Amino acid sequence: MAGMGQLIITDTILSFMWVWAGIIVRIIVQNFQASSNNDEATELFRCCIIVVNMFLFTYLVKLTNGGAYNPVVVFTSAINAPDFVTILFNIARIPFQVFGSVIAVRLILDTFPGIWRGPELNIELHQGALTEGLLTFTQVLITLGLDRNIQGGFFRKTWINSILKLALHILGSDLTGGCMNPAAVVGWAYALGVHKTSEHIVVYWFAPIEASLLAVWTYKYLIRKPKPEKQKIN
Repeated sequence: MAGMGQLIITDTILSFMWVWAGIIVRIIVQNFQASSNNDEATELFRCCIIVVNMFLFTYLVKLTNGGAYNPVVVFTSAINAPDFVTILFNIARIPFQVFGSVIAVRLILDTFPGIWRGPELNIELHQGALTEGLLTFTQVLITLGLDRNIQGGFFRKTWINSILKLALHILGSDLTGGCMNPAAVVGWAYALGVHKTSEHIVVYWFAPIEASLLAVWTYKYLIRKPKPEKQKIN
């Protein structure tokens, strides 16, 4: 049980750090853009910084033996859990990730009052839900495939996963923010008092969770083990 308690604390800290890291990346990119005054160079620099940030957090996850800052990750683990107790524990980690995000946003807004106010939905509700769902579905499905087909190889697996997440984020950034992380979004939504709206619940929670479930089922269907052939009796 001590290990479970440590993992919950780790999740809270990682979620807190992930939200802060996003703001730090944004500030660094803004300063680079102001100094370079070159949009193409700024976009390339932003992509590089995001990939480095993903590498850092992937290493932290490995270092903490399974810590997570994204409810999609622990929900996927819960679906694949071998017993009911493990399922409940993984789901119980999600509120602590949310707590870490909420505290992080509170401190960010106190430190930088005029900073970015979180992702915005720029399309219709059902379109936003479909967008976040498709992005999350793709992310989970490919991540499961990488975990199965690339054993070890931390750098190669992390590189592929980081480029994948970056590409998906870019695809959805102008539509929903391309978040694929309900905990990171809820911190901003809570600070703005919109965490109970249908827009937030449906687009940033229901759609990613449902997409994760569908991705796991699809993956299990695609890699079904062939039934052993019955030996012919002479």
